[in-house]
Amino acid sequence: MKAVLYIIAGPLFLISIIAHFYVKLRLRPKENQDSDDDYYYEFEDQQPDVARYNKWSRITFAAATIGVLLLFIAAVI
Repeated sequence: MKAVLYIIAGPLFLISIIAHFYVKLRLRPKENQDSDDDYYYEFEDQQPDVARYNKWSRITFAAATIGVLLLFIAAVI
C-alpha cells in the first residue's frame, strides 16, 4: 500500500509543480498598458486570457496539494 502511494504521489507532485511553473511563466496574461483602461478590475475574470490563467493555476496547484497530501499519508503509514 505504501509503495503504491509513493508511485502515484511522487510523479503527480513533480508533474503538477512543473505544470504550475509553466502556467505561471507562460500563460500569464500579457501586461498591455493600452487595454488597462478598457476593462474595469471587477470584470477582469471575464477576459479569456485571465480566465484560462486562473483556471489552470488553480488546477495545477490543487494537483500539487493532492500529491503532497498523498506523500504525507504514505510517510505516516
